[in-house]
Amino acid sequence: MKLKINFLILALLFAATLGTAQQIQMPQASPSSKIIQKVGLTDVTVDFSRPSTKGRKIFGELVPFGQVWRTGANGATILTFSTEVIISGTKVPAGAYALYSIPGKSSWTMILSKNTKLWGAIGYEPKDDILRFTATPAKTSRLYDSFEISFNKLTDASANLSIKWEETRVEFTIQTEVDPIVMADIKKQVIDAQITNPALLYQAASYYFTTNKDLNQAYTWIKQSTASDPKYWTLHLQAKIEMSLGKKTEALESATKSKKLAEEGKNLDYVGLNDRLIKSIK
Repeated sequence: MKLKINFLILALLFAATLGTAQQIQMPQASPSSKIIQKVGLTDVTVDFSRPSTKGRKIFGELVPFGQVWRTGANGATILTFSTEVIISGTKVPAGAYALYSIPGKSSWTMILSKNTKLWGAIGYEPKDDILRFTATPAKTSRLYDSFEISFNKLTDASANLSIKWEETRVEFTIQTEVDPIVMADIKKQVIDAQITNPALLYQAASYYFTTNKDLNQAYTWIKQSTASDPKYWTLHLQAKIEMSLGKKTEALESATKSKKLAEEGKNLDYVGLNDRLIKSIK
């Protein structure tokens, strides 16, 4: 009897192993996708699946209005932030979150949930929400047969996450902290350290110039950089700062030197940039 039981167990294990091994490889109905976007100094990762319309009416039918939706297919869409971000005025800690939504005709409720282990919205609980906010749907200019998530309107510190399917688009902005981090780095590596590294001096001057901070300080740094190691890109920045400070003679001289070095380095982009800058100075 014991021998028969052992044989039965072995047979069941063999059948289970055989069933697992003999799977037919087929294309996914909703292929998985992953995108990573650098927003400011933050890596934003989106893991999602891409269902297709297949001739079906989506919003209001396949995806009912007023019900929690996985915002994609298969497992819930997962957003991962490498640093703290700000969404709809609320700080969201670094980490991974499931992106759910409640579509509506004129307004969507977007949800970030701490529970990232669910299959779709099965088992979703509001108690796991870390954030809820509203977004306004808009009609797209073309049909999106496949569900799509992308990023647009990128700035130095923010980006819009755009969800598109069928003829509907919903977007929301992800903001990141950049200026305090960069300024702290400049203070540590340049100001407090009294650095003489021309590359770091150029970076600090460039940041001050592009963010409209202290131009005189930026000018001091860039002159120190070009004095020890003149490059066509550093001299070009010096010319732009001099132009902004009203130092046209100095700006013309710096732009001319920058153009000469760019020609020697066969960098036609900077040759053109300097030509336009010289023309604007004259």
